[in-house]
Amino acid sequence: MYLYTWFTLGSAAIFAASAAASPVYPQDAVNDLQQQAIAALGKKTTGIKKGSSTCDISTAHVRKDWSVVPKVSNVPLTCGLTPRTRAAMEAAERKAYTDAVNCLLNKPSKSDPNVVPGAKSRYDDFVAQHINQTMSIHGTGNFLSWHRYFVWSYETALREECHYQGYQPYWNWFSYQNIPTESPVFDGSDTSMAGDGAFAVHNGSVSGTGNIFLPSGKGGGCITSGPFKNMTVNLGPVSPAMDGMTKVPSPFSWNPRCLKRDLSAYTAEKWLTPTNLLNITIGPAASTIETFQDELQGRFADGFLGMHAAGHFVLGGDAGDLFSSPVDVAFYLHHAMLDRVWWMWQALHSPQAFTVAGTITILNKPPAGTQH
Repeated sequence: MYLYTWFTLGSAAIFAASAAASPVYPQDAVNDLQQQAIAALGKKTTGIKKGSSTCDISTAHVRKDWSVVPKVSNVPLTCGLTPRTRAAMEAAERKAYTDAVNCLLNKPSKSDPNVVPGAKSRYDDFVAQHINQTMSIHGTGNFLSWHRYFVWSYETALREECHYQGYQPYWNWFSYQNIPTESPVFDGSDTSMAGDGAFAVHNGSVSGTGNIFLPSGKGGGCITSGPFKNMTVNLGPVSPAMDGMTKVPSPFSWNPRCLKRDLSAYTAEKWLTPTNLLNITIGPAASTIETFQDELQGRFADGFLGMHAAGHFVLGGDAGDLFSSPVDVAFYLHHAMLDRVWWMWQALHSPQAFTVAGTITILNKPPAGTQH
């Protein structure tokens, strides 16, 4: 069990539209939802047995927001929470995380070279798994649970193989929406997840099964700053979305190159909004796991990207590839945020918390057995 940290950035006005918020820290509906979720867990959960111990909100591991800097010390604790659940992710903790990721990037692959010849590092092993299972983990009934397990497995590798002491941080989509290049996640500092790509002329990206055009940002080329500026990407692109990228001849081919990004405020402001968040957590789309997950993943025929795909295209570049998107090290922060949103939905809809809906083929093509 995990507990995701939250910070109070204002009053109950967090439900206001993002247009009324400040340009750097939009009023963040997710904070109020988190408080409601924790309160719901406190009332409805007596603890989940895990082996010989009991896991509940007082013993859960804590995943932190990468972006939040200010500490909150004058707000009363609620629901039995300890001060550690409100700790900011300090610069040293961010550095420890990026050091651990670089450790995985420098460890040898455990994949069978006859099966995955392009996997050269331990990091690549995770990319290869995502590529291998892409068609059965997107637009499916197991999209949420598979990615939860995937992020946990990656987190476990960081901790057990690279001596990382923390847990997987998340990228709060609701900070720096209109200026992602200034976000602590993407500002290119030594304590970031690297910055934007260098400027490269290209004609935008296409998403939503070819239905949604996204304009170019100010990047598109190799990232040039931060802890991963010299990173070598070995796998993909398998299904590139950004103009100018060339797909590999086979999914597991070795294709050494730099990591490319094209950070997009357009995508963040259009789809990563409090309105869309509230719709899937306490609004009309929150009524069932089917409506929640389908809206989260997008209604491409309607031109609606959804929060999942939108996060990938805020990053742009390599992160826009449905198959090989984990080559971008920020993939795991994005999916930890997705998991956080699902966690809140589960807490707020406890009778349906463990329900699933859909099949195990992407968009049910070809048709497969329904999951329950």
